[in-house]
Amino acid sequence: MIRRVMVANRGEIARRVFATCRRLGIGTVAVYTDPDAASPHVAEADAAVHLNGTTGYLDTAQLIAAAKAADADAIHPGYGFLSENADFAAAVIDAGLTWVGPPVAAVAAMGSKIEAKKLMSAAGVPVLEELDPDTVTADQLPVLIKASAGGGGRGMRIVRELSELQGQVEAASREAQSAFSDPTVFCERYLAAGHHVEVQVMADVHGTVWAVGERECSIQRRHQKIIEEAPSPLVERTQGMRAKLFDAARLAAAAIGYSGAGTVEFMADEKGDFFFLEMNTRLQVEHPVTEATTGLDLVELQLHVADGGRLDAHAPPSHGSSIEARLYAEDPAKGWQPQAGTVHRFDVPGQVRVDTGVVDGTTVSIYYDPMIAKVISYAPTRRQAAGALADALARAHIHGVRTNRDLLVNVLRHQAFLDGATDTAFFDTHGLAELAAPLSDERAVALSAVAAALAEAAQNRATAAVFAAAPSGWRNVSSSYQSKSYQGPQGEIEVRYRFTRSGVDVPDHPAVALVSSAPEKVVLSVDGVDRPFHVARYADAVFVDSPLGPVSLVAQPRFPDPDSAIAQGSLLAPMPGSVLRVGAAVGDTVTAGQPLVWLEAMKMEHTITAPGDGVLAELHVEPGQQVDVGTVLALVAEGD
Repeated sequence: MIRRVMVANRGEIARRVFATCRRLGIGTVAVYTDPDAASPHVAEADAAVHLNGTTGYLDTAQLIAAAKAADADAIHPGYGFLSENADFAAAVIDAGLTWVGPPVAAVAAMGSKIEAKKLMSAAGVPVLEELDPDTVTADQLPVLIKASAGGGGRGMRIVRELSELQGQVEAASREAQSAFSDPTVFCERYLAAGHHVEVQVMADVHGTVWAVGERECSIQRRHQKIIEEAPSPLVERTQGMRAKLFDAARLAAAAIGYSGAGTVEFMADEKGDFFFLEMNTRLQVEHPVTEATTGLDLVELQLHVADGGRLDAHAPPSHGSSIEARLYAEDPAKGWQPQAGTVHRFDVPGQVRVDTGVVDGTTVSIYYDPMIAKVISYAPTRRQAAGALADALARAHIHGVRTNRDLLVNVLRHQAFLDGATDTAFFDTHGLAELAAPLSDERAVALSAVAAALAEAAQNRATAAVFAAAPSGWRNVSSSYQSKSYQGPQGEIEVRYRFTRSGVDVPDHPAVALVSSAPEKVVLSVDGVDRPFHVARYADAVFVDSPLGPVSLVAQPRFPDPDSAIAQGSLLAPMPGSVLRVGAAVGDTVTAGQPLVWLEAMKMEHTITAPGDGVLAELHVEPGQQVDVGTVLALVAEGD
């Protein structure tokens, strides 16, 4: 019997595995690198072992030594890192430890997407034809370049022009090398508006193979899933598709002698025809939606199978609908740029499941994936599940780094999504600008700024040493207006107010009256309707949460420092990262949109382009240099 499990992973997945272990009475061991020293998964484990280097999660020798040092008798790989590495699985077994995963041969068979597709084709599973990048013709366009050794959208490129193919192959290969230590890439026909449908499988060593429901994961950005659900709307409306999918998934698992949890992924068209994409030989990020609709604990089943246990003859049936949204530290409106920094507060209300690796005060590091949490709803119907999830996200208090929360809520409330019209072209079809729009409109921002100013006034009143009971700015004769300035989503906002005997006068908002104020909560009467605003301040950053929508503001100093001004035409680093290369020299003429600096952050390439036509007047970085967010990289001057 397994008695102590080490999770060779971090953050949310480590906490997820620990939760099941605690329920089963199994001991837990965490591993961590320097950036994760204060991570919640470290504090929650029975024991924790430090790993050297930020890439310690990829160091087989360190991981096995950590398990032995902490007296663990099993290793759970989680997902990502070494979870689908056959050499790691073999090393765990050779060390006399229990591997909580599929057989080494199965991991190896699916480790290369190129070889996996050949194997599945031979087994009778429908596949998309593999294309050699060197022989692709114009008639075969568009094509999708993919990394053979990994997924998660890394190393993937869409190519629609033959002239761009070679450059995109090289870029994809570099990204694949960085993410998976394997530069091998290949091409396949690109289905511009397909459906990403996958089947959860669970198998034991005694020959039983379950197909435990399907999931649809078609809402994607950069070929990475952000909203997943069970069951699939496409499968629900396509007669006979589920049975064919399940048969193909079981056939794929049986063909490689599979045991444990895994996912067989397919790309399907609107008619219900589907093709094998890959098999993930591990637990998936989106496994909670399957757990919600079946009542299973997939981690418990992984441990049960690893211990040699038997599955029942048939998988349990699915009921209801579950939707998962991946909350990322990123800015969708700016090319999905990942963000790094502190999560000051993280609280999601409502009857939803939250799987997360962060708590108040956690730092989102540049070294690892920027996912903050997975928020999962369950309801008898799909529309109810979408409504509950959207409401929980909209009401969540998320203070600190910028996230994709507004985008997720807009998608979940979009009529096309509610109608089940979800394919991989969803953002192209409905417009990213509209879907990424803030939940709070201009009126909500203005009222939030008023609430922020009055909350600060209440704070000043509460901390004043003299006349503590008097309001901020009080005098026994008529006073002038006080003023507070904030940088908002659309520019600077000035709030003028004056305390009077009858309350507060806000001259720019005559329909607004103050009901009550405290440093953390202000209630305003707006056109006779009382509306609460919760205000939180962290240095100059101000976050206001209300039913009108969340608003983030930056308090502006009364006397700005001239040295802090940024020259027009400056290119700023949108995130911390490493400079890969530069595309021009000082004095070169550049055009709007021309790539000038390439950054690598969170294992992905990001291109910084010229803001307009002009001359590269200054260049402040060179390849290999590390930069912080906001660093001035270059300056493009207009004219000659």
